[in-house]
Amino acid sequence: MPAEAEKLRIYDRADNKGWKKWGPYLSDRAWGTVREDYSPYGDAWNYVSHEMARSKAYRWGDEGIGGISDNKGHICFALAFWNHRDNILKERFFGLTGPEGNHGEDVKELYYYLDSTPTHSYMKMLYKYPQQEFPYNKLVIETMRRSRQDPEYELLDTGVFDSNEYFDIEIEYAKADQNDWLVQVTAHNRGAVDAPLTLLPTIWFRNTWSWGYEQYSTRPMLTGISTSQIEVNHKQLGKYKLYCDAADELIFCENETNTERLYGRPNTTPYPKDSINNYIVTGKPEHVNPNRIGTKASARYTRNVPAGGSVSVRLRFSDQTHQTQPFADFDALFNQRHAEADGFYSQLQTSTTSGPNANPELTNIQRQAYAGMLWSKQFYYYNVNEWLKGDPKMPIPFQGRVYARNESWRHMYTANILSMPDKWEYPWFAAWDLAFHTLTLARLDPHFAKRQLAVILREYYMHPNGQIPAYEWNFSDVNPPVHAWACWKVYEIDKQMNGVGDVNFLERVFHKLLLNFTWWVNRKDVEGNNIFGGGFLGLDNIGVFDRSQPLPMGGRIEQADGTGWMAMYTLNMLRIALEISLVRPSYQDMASKFFEHFLHIASAMNNLGKQHISLWDEQDQFYYDILHTPDKQARLLKIRSMVGLIPLFAVEIIDDELLSKLPDFRRRLEWVLTNRPDLASLVSRWHEPGKGSTHLLSLLRGHRMKMLMRRMFDESEFLSDYGIRALSKFHEQNPYELHMNGELLRVKYVPAESETSIFGGNSNWRGPIWFPLNFLLVDSLLKFYQYYGDDYEVEYPTHSGHVMSIKDAALLVAERLISLFKADETGNVPALGDLNRFGTDPHFKGLMLFYEYFNGDNGSGLGASHQTGWTGLVADLIEYVSQSTLKEAAAIEK
Repeated sequence: MPAEAEKLRIYDRADNKGWKKWGPYLSDRAWGTVREDYSPYGDAWNYVSHEMARSKAYRWGDEGIGGISDNKGHICFALAFWNHRDNILKERFFGLTGPEGNHGEDVKELYYYLDSTPTHSYMKMLYKYPQQEFPYNKLVIETMRRSRQDPEYELLDTGVFDSNEYFDIEIEYAKADQNDWLVQVTAHNRGAVDAPLTLLPTIWFRNTWSWGYEQYSTRPMLTGISTSQIEVNHKQLGKYKLYCDAADELIFCENETNTERLYGRPNTTPYPKDSINNYIVTGKPEHVNPNRIGTKASARYTRNVPAGGSVSVRLRFSDQTHQTQPFADFDALFNQRHAEADGFYSQLQTSTTSGPNANPELTNIQRQAYAGMLWSKQFYYYNVNEWLKGDPKMPIPFQGRVYARNESWRHMYTANILSMPDKWEYPWFAAWDLAFHTLTLARLDPHFAKRQLAVILREYYMHPNGQIPAYEWNFSDVNPPVHAWACWKVYEIDKQMNGVGDVNFLERVFHKLLLNFTWWVNRKDVEGNNIFGGGFLGLDNIGVFDRSQPLPMGGRIEQADGTGWMAMYTLNMLRIALEISLVRPSYQDMASKFFEHFLHIASAMNNLGKQHISLWDEQDQFYYDILHTPDKQARLLKIRSMVGLIPLFAVEIIDDELLSKLPDFRRRLEWVLTNRPDLASLVSRWHEPGKGSTHLLSLLRGHRMKMLMRRMFDESEFLSDYGIRALSKFHEQNPYELHMNGELLRVKYVPAESETSIFGGNSNWRGPIWFPLNFLLVDSLLKFYQYYGDDYEVEYPTHSGHVMSIKDAALLVAERLISLFKADETGNVPALGDLNRFGTDPHFKGLMLFYEYFNGDNGSGLGASHQTGWTGLVADLIEYVSQSTLKEAAAIEK
């Protein structure tokens, strides 16, 4: 067993303790977040801006470049840099706020997460830092000039990298022991001229003492010893030392807000948070504490980096005393941990690293996807009740709120390590994103993945009424109910990897999911007819209305996707209940309940309603939403979008072997099928066993399924070279138009960001490729294949004349998605756009960015550039395709 896997095995029940106590838990951005917003009207982006960030002590978290912290964010460590030209230190990544960006919030830096083990015993990232003055103003001004119809203006577009005048800064960590970190920072000068660089490894305490709470009133302390050591003394965490190899000097200040600079009020200390910045940039020593004590400290390394050469600095942060030679075993330990990381991934990535199908390119894509997932862990702290009230002591008096965001979530108290969608653009809890993250995380660290799912269902997250909180900006919004699906998938992955299924985990989450399922039934089925609506359900801006808001003319929408999601939810709960029933037979009653509930949803979705209108349109052979207006009229909203494909997600396979072990469930099932043939005939070919004596539960019979696949696999509609589009390209030449109350509402296919800002923020789902839904489609198609086998064939692509099994079509869709990250014949990677540099420059080649979504025509990455979160699912798709290829090769050889 690889050493890293052994660490996981020993400590997998320690939550985020032991080898996981320290990790990359520091956010990439704390400014501009809801938690730090104490404005009256909820103006989070402006209450703490990037310009203010260097001077503002944060209340709920902290930020830095390539940073680490303990599991409660008390002690923080990150890197800062100065190129001797900027007027501020590079202590945090720069980006545009939501209102500033022409497509919403947008980080304007070049950084890449390259490696990490699940215990973070080894980690590596790369930051590209210009030697010229960083173009802060140029990025803001040029973006202000651009409209939503223009592309984003990126850092590479400014020209600061054109002459290779930049540093490649590699940040590496290796753990000598659980509380013993080795840090190595290597700066490579890619330019043709020697260039100065100041490296500032920085350690500080998250400010817990300035807010007026007695339990946090004891101030921790950092103390400098010579130029080589910083003593770290924290009441909760104890004593540590930061050893600094050959530092020029140690610099100290306080992690306190500079109230004089920000608010015109006297400072509580002469050495506030931005003092180190001011000292380095101005050279004036009076800015920092001459006594070399404080709550924030940096080791300064000013080096002249030779052209084409590099310099390195080393540090060690440890709870152990290394009196004489703290760096004697540094290189050996670093090499050992790096080798252990390679050993761990060599075993995990067998399908792409060994045998006749070994593929170094896929191995690199997958490993960087895994690295991004692991680097995107963050300590997420938010006590909503305290935040709403304001603290007893604040840097400036709290005036209260006119708009009290998340008022109904006062019970919510989070202080956990959570997987973030993107630690700069989305550095906050987002429940449905997290559900997708757990599938990829389960292959790396099943216990962590299971804990992620369990924790958001806990009573201090879930609302007493059963709603799962959505995301920080609005916990009350409605996201797709994918958590039962994620719980089941994680259970399956865990069982596959470890040989034993964790039924206790399933039972634990099942009860909480049952509360959430009941909330959905009671709150989102308005007419009580098993047709669901309400909320954007992950598909904002795909239709003519903002479904998160009441309709402007009144009335309501019955959603094909909402109902499809709930049918899927029901089947997920059925499958979980069946699995638990194998060891706890009483759960057969719950399985029966969900079986019957599914049949009723399927019946409602496939039959005419009270107003003689169905979600399924026979003319177009497609599912649509139904608009009910105040005058009691109903009409189909004939938009060919992902909304109409989501019913494919509701599919489950049950085999005879499982049924034979659950006699009570089988008897009830057969009674329903016998006494309600109207339900049975609509959804299931139950009495026609499929491949391997399996039985199908699905919203779709053969004809409707084939019609949906026909549209989905049509390259003039949904099928792109890079996956399934969110909106059919049919609407490029045939926009959907709706005349309501004298207003024309219009939906037109655009391949990338939406051309309208009507939905607010970064609303962009008109036409792009969206990884989570593509993954669900591939997963569902493989389930259909499990039932139908090779006998059921589909044309792929539509109109091509090529006929194949559902499995082959699903895997070809997966390959299109994977191709987003593979170099084409010119060396360019579609996801990285048309910049030849990524294909030809040896210092860019092979570096991956995992975007939020992708252009539906050319595959270029869009939205959050580091959203490894759900786009990390590419690692799972590589596994699907590679394992299938291995099986086929083995069969041919046999």
